[in-house]
Amino acid sequence: MMQNILGIDIGGSHITLAQVDPEKREIVTSTYVREHVNSFDNKETIFSAWTSAIEKGAYNLVKADLLIGIAMPGPFDYENGISLMKQGKFIDIFQVNIKEELAKRLSVSPNQIHFVNDAAAFMEGEAFGGCVQGFKKIFGVTLGTGLGTTFYNGELATDEDLWDSPFKESICEDYLATRWFVKRYEELTGEQISGTKDLLDKPVEIQKQIFDEYADSFSEFVVKYVNHYKPEVLVIGGNIAKAYPYFEQRFMQNLKDNNINLQVRISAIFEDAAILGAASYALKKLIN
Repeated sequence: MMQNILGIDIGGSHITLAQVDPEKREIVTSTYVREHVNSFDNKETIFSAWTSAIEKGAYNLVKADLLIGIAMPGPFDYENGISLMKQGKFIDIFQVNIKEELAKRLSVSPNQIHFVNDAAAFMEGEAFGGCVQGFKKIFGVTLGTGLGTTFYNGELATDEDLWDSPFKESICEDYLATRWFVKRYEELTGEQISGTKDLLDKPVEIQKQIFDEYADSFSEFVVKYVNHYKPEVLVIGGNIAKAYPYFEQRFMQNLKDNNINLQVRISAIFEDAAILGAASYALKKLIN
């Protein structure tokens, strides 16, 4: 019998989920569900939306042997399934036991549900069914609206939470997330862009200058914070990863100049990595 697993990724504006095939290590695409959920809504609205999305994805599965893995942003008590987000998103479910609430609504037992940090889930997914299968020591960064950092030691992925570590004049995230591109472009031109995608439509000189500066910051971050983990490979996800070819050469050259010999892989499964990772994490919990 094959294990029935649902991998779920919950973010501030959505819930994305799918059944996962543990043998093939991939998502069963016909079961893919993505729904908009506003994290500023009230508790009842949020839980109803989550429950109906999960019911859709699990429509053909036997509840009794269903395994559910959920990737969630922090702060969160992952072991007990309790939200600790007390400002901004999910304010109305602060200190609610989500594990028990969902178990009740889905008619499953709370120990069929496992929570994992979203950055760690991205890494679990890449190691399980993505671009770094077979590696033992992996460092992962997600570059997007925020900066996610995670380390896989061969057994489990952990959230390294380096986003607010000291860097240059402020913190890492200020130099590596989308808002840096927006701010820097405005400083140089007086005009607005919304991120790297817009930057690719701009004149080559300005593109090059901004991507070169970004490459310098990113490599400095690797030298300062990533190198001591001694990873064999660096995996990069998030929206900025899609622009990697534009800063790759300079980034790699900078690493070489610092005697850092690191393979780099770009996530090909992006958001699906968290779904796969949540599922593989739940599988590990079941086995242990």
